[in-house]
Amino acid sequence: MDEDVAELAKKRAADLGLSIGDYLARLVQDDASGLRARAGDAAARFLAEHQAVFDEAEQAQQTPRGARAA
Repeated sequence: MDEDVAELAKKRAADLGLSIGDYLARLVQDDASGLRARAGDAAARFLAEHQAVFDEAEQAQQTPRGARAA
């Protein structure tokens, strides 16, 4: 980390009444939480867009083997 960024981190930690370690831990947790939320949103969009494919696959698994023969 360059000196300017380190100094900003120290000042921000002091402003919040945190040690530099606690401040950095908070930043990491916030970043990871945001990543988790974005991944969840992406998964929900994927499922919404492709729900019909999953429904068809599930229905095909539940249909008895001889039921398809005509």
